[in-house]
Amino acid sequence: MIKITLDELLAKRHMTLTQLSSAVGVTIANLSILKTGKAKAVRFSTLEKICQVLDCQPGDILHYQPAHK
Repeated sequence: MIKITLDELLAKRHMTLTQLSSAVGVTIANLSILKTGKAKAVRFSTLEKICQVLDCQPGDILHYQPAHK
């Protein structure tokens, strides 16, 4: 399972989803889907823009958690 920690990173950067949306050029709705972990995929170009704006690495946003058996 991939856990998305975008909300935590936004809080650390004192940035709202609306501000990120404007800076990245992705709709708030699409970022919200990503933030809540409901996204099935993310484009590398979108991930690159998010990392550029938040000054982070993809691993700061995406974390792998093994499924419990």
